[in-house]
Amino acid sequence: MIPAAFEYSRAASLDDALAKLRATNGAGKFIAGGHSLVPLMKLRLSEPKVLIDIARIPGLSGIRKQGDRIEIGAGTVHHEVATSALLRQACPIVSEAAAGIGDPQVRNRGTLGGSLAHADPAADYPAVMLALDADISLKAPNGVRTVKASDFFRGLFTVDLAADEIIVSVQFNPVKSAAYAKLYQRASHFAIVGVAAALGVSDGVIRSARIGLTGASSHATRLAEVEQALTGKPASKQTIEAAARVAGAKLEPVNSDIHASEEYRRAMIPVFTERALTRALERAS
Repeated sequence: MIPAAFEYSRAASLDDALAKLRATNGAGKFIAGGHSLVPLMKLRLSEPKVLIDIARIPGLSGIRKQGDRIEIGAGTVHHEVATSALLRQACPIVSEAAAGIGDPQVRNRGTLGGSLAHADPAADYPAVMLALDADISLKAPNGVRTVKASDFFRGLFTVDLAADEIIVSVQFNPVKSAAYAKLYQRASHFAIVGVAAALGVSDGVIRSARIGLTGASSHATRLAEVEQALTGKPASKQTIEAAARVAGAKLEPVNSDIHASEEYRRAMIPVFTERALTRALERAS
C-alpha cells in the first residue's frame, strides 16, 4: 500500500528536531530507521503530515562507557549494538538480543530509540531494558528527564513519552550474568515469548534477580514472582527449575493470535524463563 502524502524535513540537532516537531502542531513524526513507522503509514494507521528525519543528528548514536555505566544513543542501529565489542564483553545480553532482531536489512536501519518508542508487544529491547533496570533519557523543549524502564512501558504501544519529547539515550550498569532467550516468529523474528534475565550472584547465592518478559502480553513486564523465587536462594539448577515453574502463572492478559494461542504462550513462558536463567547463571560462573 502507499502512504498518505507528507512533507519531509531533516533535523540538524536535537533542539532543531524538537523545534521542527513543535512547528507541525501535532501533525509531525520523528523518523530514523523507519521500520516501525513506515509499515503503519503504508496501512494508513498513521498519517503524519510531516516526517522529521533524526537519523543524522550528531551524538544521537553510539555506544560508550560513562563511568561505571554504559550509555547507548537512541539513534544507534541494531547492527552496531549486536557487534559492539564493549557490549559483548561487559553486557552480552544486549548484543545478543540485538543480533536476533529481524534480518540484516532491519538491523542496519532500525534503531534502539525507535524500537523503545514504538514499544511493540513482541519487541526484544523492552524486556532487556527491564532486566537491566535501565534509565531512559528523554529531551523536551524545557529540558531532559529520566524514566526507569519499569515505568516507561505502560500498555499496548503505550509508553511514558510526551508528544513533545524525544528519546536521547539509555543508560545501565553492565551485567555479565544476564541472558536473553526467545521463541520467535520465523518470518519476522519478533518474539512469541522472549525472556531477559539478569542475576546478581555471590558466594553461591543469588542475591538479586530481574526478569523481563516480552511477546506474551500487551507490553513488556517484569516477572516479579520469578524474581522473588530466586532471591536469596542457592545458585543452582534446582533453584532455577523451581523458579521457572511459576513464571507467568498470574500474567494477565496473555496474547493469542495467528502465531500462537494463549495456552501455548503460557506453556512457553516457563520454558524460556528457564533457558534465560540457565544461561545467565553460566555467565555468572
